[in-house]
Amino acid sequence: MKLALACLTAAALCAPPAWADYLIPLRTIRAKEIVNPEDLALKKGEILGALSDPADVTGMEARVSLYAGRPLRPGDIGPPAIIERNDLVTLIFRQGVLSIAAEGRALGRGAAGEAVRVMNLSSRTTVTGRIKEDGSVEVN
Repeated sequence: MKLALACLTAAALCAPPAWADYLIPLRTIRAKEIVNPEDLALKKGEILGALSDPADVTGMEARVSLYAGRPLRPGDIGPPAIIERNDLVTLIFRQGVLSIAAEGRALGRGAAGEAVRVMNLSSRTTVTGRIKEDGSVEVN
């Protein structure tokens, strides 16, 4: 059993690498910019964890600056933010049939589905909630 495992491990180490395409930006894309199809190119090589499908990146927002020629990784991009810091948002609390709405100020930025801290303008307390598709923030 150990001999078979050693042979498999040695074979895997000696096998030629599997080449795959990975995405690189053609220009420097600043953080918070939306990535367009013309900003991307495929490059041959083996980079672990690099993105390879342009459809996964197109229309997404750069979370950090993306430099030309460097491989794109999943943490470098994300959905576009719909709430910016200091935006006025509607806070919504739902419990069964009860629904309470209040006005708040976003203390961060984020996309739909992400958590964001918001200050309730009437009570001045800070709460954390999840951003909804319509730009409101649901708190529990």
